[in-house]
Amino acid sequence: MTRIHPARLGFDFDGVVADTAETFIRLCCEEYGYCSIRLEDITEFEVERCLDLDAGIVEAVFSRILCNSVEAGLRPMPGAIEVLAELTQQTPVTVITARPYPQPVRDWLDALMPAQVSRRIAVVAMGAHDDKPRYIRQHGLDSFIDDRAETCFQLEEAGITPIIFSQPWNQGRHSFASVSTWEEIRALCR
Repeated sequence: MTRIHPARLGFDFDGVVADTAETFIRLCCEEYGYCSIRLEDITEFEVERCLDLDAGIVEAVFSRILCNSVEAGLRPMPGAIEVLAELTQQTPVTVITARPYPQPVRDWLDALMPAQVSRRIAVVAMGAHDDKPRYIRQHGLDSFIDDRAETCFQLEEAGITPIIFSQPWNQGRHSFASVSTWEEIRALCR
Protein backbone atom coordinates (compact mmCIF):
# COMPACT_ATOMS: atom_id res chain seq x y z
CA MET A 1 0.00 0.00 0.00
CA THR A 2 1.18 3.51 -0.73
CA ARG A 3 1.67 6.07 2.00
CA ILE A 4 -1.37 8.21 2.82
CA HIS A 5 -1.15 11.64 4.38
CA PRO A 6 -3.31 11.63 7.54
CA ALA A 7 -5.08 14.81 6.42
CA ARG A 8 -6.59 12.78 3.55
CA LEU A 9 -7.49 9.70 5.63
CA GLY A 10 -10.67 9.24 7.67
CA PHE A 11 -11.66 6.62 10.20
CA ASP A 12 -14.81 4.78 11.15
CA PHE A 13 -15.34 4.63 14.92
CA ASP A 14 -16.92 1.31 15.98
CA GLY A 15 -14.74 -1.63 15.00
CA VAL A 16 -11.83 0.58 13.95
CA VAL A 17 -11.09 3.11 16.72
CA ALA A 18 -13.22 1.47 19.40
CA ASP A 19 -13.37 -2.24 20.21
CA THR A 20 -17.15 -2.38 20.08
CA ALA A 21 -17.24 -6.16 19.56
CA GLU A 22 -15.35 -6.77 22.82
CA THR A 23 -17.78 -4.52 24.68
CA PHE A 24 -20.79 -6.21 23.06
CA ILE A 25 -19.49 -9.67 24.02
CA ARG A 26 -18.65 -8.56 27.57
CA LEU A 27 -22.04 -6.90 28.17
CA CYS A 28 -23.94 -9.90 26.77
CA CYS A 29 -22.18 -12.02 29.39
CA GLU A 30 -22.29 -9.61 32.35
CA GLU A 31 -25.86 -8.43 31.88
CA TYR A 32 -27.65 -11.29 30.13
CA GLY A 33 -25.66 -14.42 30.98
CA TYR A 34 -24.64 -15.17 27.39
CA CYS A 35 -21.02 -15.95 28.17
CA SER A 36 -20.05 -18.30 25.35
CA ILE A 37 -19.87 -15.70 22.54
CA ARG A 38 -16.42 -15.32 20.99
CA LEU A 39 -15.22 -12.69 18.54
CA GLU A 40 -14.83 -15.38 15.86
CA ASP A 41 -18.56 -16.16 16.22
CA ILE A 42 -19.46 -12.70 14.87
CA THR A 43 -19.28 -13.55 11.19
CA GLU A 44 -21.94 -11.06 10.06
CA PHE A 45 -22.03 -7.29 10.55
CA GLU A 46 -25.64 -7.68 11.73
CA VAL A 47 -24.89 -9.89 14.73
CA GLU A 48 -28.43 -11.19 15.01
CA ARG A 49 -27.84 -13.00 11.71
CA CYS A 50 -25.00 -15.12 13.14
CA LEU A 51 -25.62 -15.31 16.90
CA ASP A 52 -28.45 -17.09 18.65
CA LEU A 53 -29.52 -14.01 20.60
CA ASP A 54 -32.92 -12.41 21.00
CA ALA A 55 -33.14 -9.23 18.89
CA GLY A 56 -34.22 -7.31 22.01
CA ILE A 57 -30.98 -8.21 23.79
CA VAL A 58 -28.90 -7.21 20.77
CA GLU A 59 -30.72 -3.88 20.58
CA ALA A 60 -30.41 -3.24 24.32
CA VAL A 61 -26.67 -3.93 24.39
CA PHE A 62 -25.92 -1.82 21.32
CA SER A 63 -28.16 1.00 22.59
CA ARG A 64 -26.20 1.08 25.82
CA ILE A 65 -22.90 1.24 23.94
CA LEU A 66 -24.17 3.92 21.54
CA CYS A 67 -25.82 6.13 24.17
CA ASN A 68 -23.07 6.11 26.79
CA SER A 69 -19.85 4.60 25.53
CA VAL A 70 -17.86 5.66 28.61
CA GLU A 71 -20.29 4.12 31.11
CA ALA A 72 -20.55 0.95 28.98
CA GLY A 73 -16.78 0.51 29.32
CA LEU A 74 -16.05 0.77 25.61
CA ARG A 75 -12.34 0.16 25.08
CA PRO A 76 -10.11 1.41 22.29
CA MET A 77 -8.65 -0.95 19.74
CA PRO A 78 -5.06 -1.74 20.79
CA GLY A 79 -2.79 1.12 19.74
CA ALA A 80 -5.60 3.40 18.52
CA ILE A 81 -5.15 6.09 21.17
CA GLU A 82 -1.39 6.28 20.68
CA VAL A 83 -1.53 6.39 16.88
CA LEU A 84 -4.35 8.94 16.83
CA ALA A 85 -2.32 11.12 19.21
CA GLU A 86 0.63 10.93 16.81
CA LEU A 87 -1.52 11.73 13.80
CA THR A 88 -3.10 14.76 15.49
CA GLN A 89 0.38 16.21 15.92
CA GLN A 90 0.57 16.41 12.11
CA THR A 91 -3.00 17.34 11.20
CA PRO A 92 -6.58 17.28 12.51
CA VAL A 93 -8.13 13.79 12.22
CA THR A 94 -11.67 12.98 11.07
CA VAL A 95 -13.84 10.19 12.45
CA ILE A 96 -17.07 9.52 10.56
CA THR A 97 -19.48 7.16 12.27
CA ALA A 98 -22.85 5.67 11.45
CA ARG A 99 -23.90 6.43 15.01
CA PRO A 100 -26.86 8.81 15.33
CA TYR A 101 -25.23 11.20 17.85
CA PRO A 102 -21.69 12.55 18.05
CA GLN A 103 -21.70 13.32 21.79
CA PRO A 104 -21.11 9.78 23.13
CA VAL A 105 -18.11 9.48 20.80
CA ARG A 106 -16.88 12.95 21.80
CA ASP A 107 -17.29 12.07 25.52
CA TRP A 108 -15.38 8.82 24.99
CA LEU A 109 -12.51 10.57 23.18
CA ASP A 110 -12.39 13.24 25.92
CA ALA A 111 -12.27 10.55 28.62
CA LEU A 112 -9.45 8.57 27.00
CA MET A 113 -7.25 11.27 25.48
CA PRO A 114 -5.54 14.44 26.57
CA ALA A 115 -7.61 17.52 25.66
CA GLN A 116 -5.03 18.73 23.12
CA VAL A 117 -5.42 15.43 21.23
CA SER A 118 -9.19 15.07 21.54
CA ARG A 119 -9.95 18.56 20.27
CA ARG A 120 -8.01 17.83 17.06
CA ILE A 121 -10.37 14.94 16.21
CA ALA A 122 -13.53 15.91 14.33
CA VAL A 123 -16.47 13.59 14.96
CA VAL A 124 -19.18 13.32 12.32
CA ALA A 125 -22.26 11.25 13.20
CA MET A 126 -24.30 10.25 10.15
CA GLY A 127 -27.11 8.29 11.78
CA ALA A 128 -27.03 5.55 9.13
CA HIS A 129 -24.61 3.04 7.62
CA ASP A 130 -25.01 4.25 4.06
CA ASP A 131 -24.06 7.58 2.46
CA LYS A 132 -20.56 7.76 3.99
CA PRO A 133 -19.03 8.80 0.65
CA ARG A 134 -20.86 12.14 0.80
CA TYR A 135 -19.60 12.90 4.30
CA ILE A 136 -16.07 11.77 3.45
CA ARG A 137 -15.97 14.07 0.43
CA GLN A 138 -17.37 16.99 2.46
CA HIS A 139 -14.39 16.65 4.79
CA GLY A 140 -11.80 16.60 2.00
CA LEU A 141 -10.79 12.98 2.50
CA ASP A 142 -9.97 10.53 -0.29
CA SER A 143 -9.14 7.40 1.76
CA PHE A 144 -11.14 5.83 4.57
CA ILE A 145 -10.69 2.92 6.99
CA ASP A 146 -13.88 1.02 7.83
CA ASP A 147 -14.72 -2.45 9.12
CA ARG A 148 -17.94 -2.85 7.14
CA ALA A 149 -17.36 -4.41 3.72
CA GLU A 150 -20.58 -2.95 2.28
CA THR A 151 -19.37 0.56 3.16
CA CYS A 152 -16.04 -0.11 1.47
CA PHE A 153 -17.83 -1.14 -1.74
CA GLN A 154 -19.78 2.15 -1.64
CA LEU A 155 -16.54 4.09 -1.13
CA GLU A 156 -14.86 2.36 -4.06
CA GLU A 157 -17.84 3.10 -6.28
CA ALA A 158 -17.60 6.78 -5.28
CA GLY A 159 -13.88 6.96 -6.13
CA ILE A 160 -12.71 6.98 -2.50
CA THR A 161 -9.94 4.55 -1.56
CA PRO A 162 -11.37 2.04 0.92
CA ILE A 163 -9.14 0.30 3.43
CA ILE A 164 -10.84 -2.40 5.42
CA PHE A 165 -10.03 -2.95 9.08
CA SER A 166 -9.96 -6.75 9.31
CA GLN A 167 -12.65 -8.22 11.52
CA PRO A 168 -14.34 -11.65 11.46
CA TRP A 169 -17.50 -10.14 9.90
CA ASN A 170 -15.68 -8.89 6.79
CA GLN A 171 -13.49 -11.92 6.01
CA GLY A 172 -13.87 -13.39 2.53
CA ARG A 173 -16.18 -10.59 1.40
CA HIS A 174 -13.78 -8.21 -0.31
CA SER A 175 -10.48 -7.79 -2.08
CA PHE A 176 -9.68 -4.35 -0.66
CA ALA A 177 -6.40 -3.33 0.89
CA SER A 178 -6.68 -4.09 4.58
CA VAL A 179 -5.11 -3.39 7.94
CA SER A 180 -5.54 -5.43 11.08
CA THR A 181 -3.72 -3.29 13.65
CA TRP A 182 -3.11 0.34 14.46
CA GLU A 183 0.59 -0.35 14.00
CA GLU A 184 -0.23 -1.03 10.33
CA ILE A 185 -2.20 2.23 10.20
CA ARG A 186 0.82 4.06 11.67
CA ALA A 187 2.98 2.56 8.91
CA LEU A 188 0.46 3.68 6.25
CA CYS A 189 0.77 7.28 7.41
CA ARG A 190 4.58 7.51 7.51
